[in-house]
Amino acid sequence: MNFRDFYKPGRLTYSFEVFPPKSDAGIADLIANLKNLRDLDPAFVSVTYGAMGSTRDLTRDLATRIKNEVGVTTAFHFTCVGTSRNDIKTTIERFKKEGFELVVALRGDPPQGTEKFIPPSDGFAHANELVSYIRSTNGFSIAVAGYPEGHIEAPNKEIDLENLKRKVDAGGDIVITQLFFDNTDYFDFCERARKIGITVPIVPGIMPISNLKQIEKITKMCGARIPEKLHARLQENEGDPEKIREIGIEHAIAQCRGIMKQCQPWFHFYILNKSEAVRRIINALDADVIARTLSLPKGTKQSS
Repeated sequence: MNFRDFYKPGRLTYSFEVFPPKSDAGIADLIANLKNLRDLDPAFVSVTYGAMGSTRDLTRDLATRIKNEVGVTTAFHFTCVGTSRNDIKTTIERFKKEGFELVVALRGDPPQGTEKFIPPSDGFAHANELVSYIRSTNGFSIAVAGYPEGHIEAPNKEIDLENLKRKVDAGGDIVITQLFFDNTDYFDFCERARKIGITVPIVPGIMPISNLKQIEKITKMCGARIPEKLHARLQENEGDPEKIREIGIEHAIAQCRGIMKQCQPWFHFYILNKSEAVRRIINALDADVIARTLSLPKGTKQSS
């Protein structure tokens, strides 16, 4: 199985990203939410990975449960943080034996309380090195991360894009972007990527806003920005959680519709382990596709 198999021209494709909860109750709630989304037929669900391997076992266990209990294709995240080459080899061989074929390969963030990433002993300093190593093991399709607004540690967007090309050239099959809230950042990113020879699918990462303080914290950590008008709307309604969620869903639908007009209808949703918002977004997009299909002249062939 290869990530690229999911991304056919003109076909509405979506995937979900979840994180390992720290309690049994949280895991049970997440499994229930994913079962609630199963009928939407996501291409895959990816499971994130904590700094310093803090959720390494949780990632493997949760990915296995999702694959077996929810019955959807599952990808696992893997980082360079706190992991030697021998650790990497042992872990990915275990994933391979358990039937996984898709991995999201990342450098990873510096451990909490530190400001600079320090490569582990006999490990890797950059994601392209990890991608190349995983590719050499054979048997995995690899997704890599892209940053429409530039990686927070990159000196500028040009150097950041060069780093992305190294990851793709090392064996990345698709690019999944970091969250963004202004489509112009994504369109510009794709245009610049194509100009330097990145030809693989570039899948936009969409996060429905559900909590103002939470999204302010997330964007501060990853270097993304909340557009001024959107931020003002959220601040005006900070005391109304339901209104905040409605604004978040409304904005995500608008983002996706804007992308569908100019690019392929492919989306990776950061669902924050919940189901309601993403279901409403996908239902809206499905309705758009149906309406567009019904409006086609008789005999018109659609993209497959």
